[in-house]
Amino acid sequence: MLKIRNVSKSYSKGRVKAVDNISLDVRPGEIFGFLGPNGAGKTTTIKMITGILPIDSGTITVNGYDIEKEPIQAKMNMGFVPDNHDVYERLKGIEYLNFIADVYNVPAEERKERIDKYLEMFEIKDAAGDPIKSYSHGMKQKLIITGALLHKPPLWILDEPLTGLDPKSSHLLKEEMNQHCARGNTVFFSTHVLEVAEKLCHRIGIINKGKIIAVGTIEELRKSEDASLESIFLSLTEEGSGRYA
Repeated sequence: MLKIRNVSKSYSKGRVKAVDNISLDVRPGEIFGFLGPNGAGKTTTIKMITGILPIDSGTITVNGYDIEKEPIQAKMNMGFVPDNHDVYERLKGIEYLNFIADVYNVPAEERKERIDKYLEMFEIKDAAGDPIKSYSHGMKQKLIITGALLHKPPLWILDEPLTGLDPKSSHLLKEEMNQHCARGNTVFFSTHVLEVAEKLCHRIGIINKGKIIAVGTIEELRKSEDASLESIFLSLTEEGSGRYA
């Protein structure tokens, strides 16, 4: 579903290597957790996957489409929830969702059904006619998630999607992630909440200092039977070792 091959990205005219020759295969039917300390290269990697940043070297394909050679087709196959709430605040909630549905060519009948589903699920239907600038942090997050999922993309790219959500909405989104993967689709999930990643993700990838230092299931990454993802993460990122990659 998502293939990253020998991808690198530098800043400051090549002096700072944010992502250093990384490769990953994210498979259909799995929730893949993408973890790393602040500044490790997570956001840069996600921005290259989504086409926000150009790739210095290497290739990224989404459902068979090269993000640089076939950007429209690649982006039509993904839904992206960023780690910020940059949204058109002068629009009403429903106007924003209809705009996103237009961008992704979602037919009128299908969009109404999908919009109603998520607005009801996230309990923001009553606010759909209000300007987005009046929304709380959590309401904006729910709106952005709804917009990202409207066109039923096979790949969900979720960067800290649970931030700002109330416990019920967080639970419902995790259920949606599981159901999405049960249908043979994929979730690429970045989070700092390691307990959630440990319970939710089928496989984990850890990036540190621009390099992938570990990839595998929790069982494959464990040194001992009782090792938590938190202890694995801290051990690997403090050592900076590729021992488990």
